[in-house]
Amino acid sequence: MMKKFLHIYSIMAVLLVFNEASAQQYLPLPRNISNAVKNGTRTLTGQPGPQYWVNSADYQMEISFDPATRVVKGTQKIIYHNNSKDSLRTLVLKLYPNIYQKGAPHDRFISPADQNDGVKLTRVIANGKAVFSKPTTPRGTVTNIAIPMLRSGESVQLEIDYNYELNKGSHNRTGQVDSGAFFIAYSFPRIAVYDDIDGWDRNTYVGQDEFYNDNSNFDVKVTVPASYAVWATGDLLNAKEVFQPAVAERLAKAEISDDIITVIDSTDVAAGNVVQPNASNTFHFNAKNVPDFAFAVSNHYMWHSSSVEVDPTTKRRTRVDAVFNKAHKDYFEVIDFARATVYNMSYKFPAWPYPYAHETVFDGLDQMEYPMMVNDNPTSSKQEGIELTVHEIFHTMFPFYMGINETKYAWMDEGWASVGEWIISPLIDTTIIDDYGIAPYSGAAGNEIDLPIINLTVKQNASSYFLNAYAKPAMGYYYVRDLLGAEKFNKALHHYIKSWNGKHPTPTDFFYSMNEGSGMNLNWFWKKWFYEDGFPDLAISNVKKNNNQYTVTVASKGTKPVPVTLHINFADGTSQKMHKTIACWEKGEKSTVFTFTTTKEVNEMVVGNVHVSDVNPADNTYKMVKLKGSR
Repeated sequence: MMKKFLHIYSIMAVLLVFNEASAQQYLPLPRNISNAVKNGTRTLTGQPGPQYWVNSADYQMEISFDPATRVVKGTQKIIYHNNSKDSLRTLVLKLYPNIYQKGAPHDRFISPADQNDGVKLTRVIANGKAVFSKPTTPRGTVTNIAIPMLRSGESVQLEIDYNYELNKGSHNRTGQVDSGAFFIAYSFPRIAVYDDIDGWDRNTYVGQDEFYNDNSNFDVKVTVPASYAVWATGDLLNAKEVFQPAVAERLAKAEISDDIITVIDSTDVAAGNVVQPNASNTFHFNAKNVPDFAFAVSNHYMWHSSSVEVDPTTKRRTRVDAVFNKAHKDYFEVIDFARATVYNMSYKFPAWPYPYAHETVFDGLDQMEYPMMVNDNPTSSKQEGIELTVHEIFHTMFPFYMGINETKYAWMDEGWASVGEWIISPLIDTTIIDDYGIAPYSGAAGNEIDLPIINLTVKQNASSYFLNAYAKPAMGYYYVRDLLGAEKFNKALHHYIKSWNGKHPTPTDFFYSMNEGSGMNLNWFWKKWFYEDGFPDLAISNVKKNNNQYTVTVASKGTKPVPVTLHINFADGTSQKMHKTIACWEKGEKSTVFTFTTTKEVNEMVVGNVHVSDVNPADNTYKMVKLKGSR
């Protein structure tokens, strides 16, 4: 009887939520997300539902890597915790290295020389029973394994032995960097996400679309031959056992120092004074509550390190590293860029204490992020180096700390990294004007390839993906920040972070959480910017002068609401700026008016902003001539 009453109360609670939401402008709600609301795992208030759950796993791994053969070999013990309400008879494994498997689908270039047989599973045991009778090589990046019934609240223990050959070229986020350096990502069989929206994540990894993982705990030992050092996700637990005493001592100093410490210099490398003089060394790492594990190895890289106090309340520090080839001169400054990024993320934007114990920027062949690790290519200018470093490190918050499903919603992480890059890069170097992605959107907005942002990333091609993952969502976030002000925006963003970190928020969760955190109904903007077609197009449509008073009408010829900045340029070389936030379009207005009074001679007026896209900037400038009726 009590269960029946509880069921009735839960239905009433859901109805109240929907009634409350109906007082606002509705945001479209896909059926699978609507079902999650009805089931009590999600809400329309921005908070996780009372029945929300997320699964997790504990990974204990021993990995060996042979640079000569590029063979990655591992042994895993995994305890997978089923916190869902469902009973599971099958686990889904992700085998990301199989993108290099012969015949596997991919949308990135992979040379025939890098195509291989894929990940070989030589032993798979579930709760003590063999899953396969002999070694097997699954086809593709997704495979199923049968397990004994795993009921709600129970755990299953897996043992998996595997091996594969790391790619030498065709570097897609992972692979050989040079003859003595390697970045090794997505290297182990992992259990896919099982969530309350779609069940098992069965999306195939083909190259463009990124990743979706549960937070897990990793205890990993990586064994490499003599002279090689290892950097990885997690805390290194045995630095004194694997490094020479001087290197271990410098590393310990960097953990507590604001100074830049050279942990490994080129002279250390030349003299062979980096790692212990053993035939091989095993580096032991531990990382808790992170969605992934990656590692990198080198026998000739330098290492700069420092640390930043990221939380003044607890005095907690984050160590920041730059690990690089001495031939890449631009990398000598990367430690400064990385340190400044971690500081500004902690205190300026998003003004949230950096969540991890260290961040290592590794000199590689890509531009890609991992928990506590970055694989960044060298750059040709200081500005490019700053922007790249900021962008990739900013991903620490989005997707990793927030558990974003990048595969479906790339804009929920790349858009944040882009706006983080726009805001933080000028804080590091005041000469930088970062407008990454604005021009491409202005050129393509409203065309057939310009789909609404809300479309699933896995359904978009490269051009649509770029537009919808980077600049378009970044502009949306930036315009709301402009509307709310930096302090109130950070408050709303903190509300979202507190509510959803370590979980798996959907777009609906994000939008309603920001509404709740800001105390404002922003649905009108979310709907127009993220859900609907259209394009931004402002124009100065009318200018009137009466004595020394000017009335300037700015029309919105497009349908996307953008901030309006009016620049008034005077004959004496000075200028004045007037600004309106997106609030001026909230009620569907098609024009907005600026008035100002001046005794100076006005040369021209221009509407525009570096972070505001416009498909036709030709009508954004009004050059002054003798106006009818002017006196």
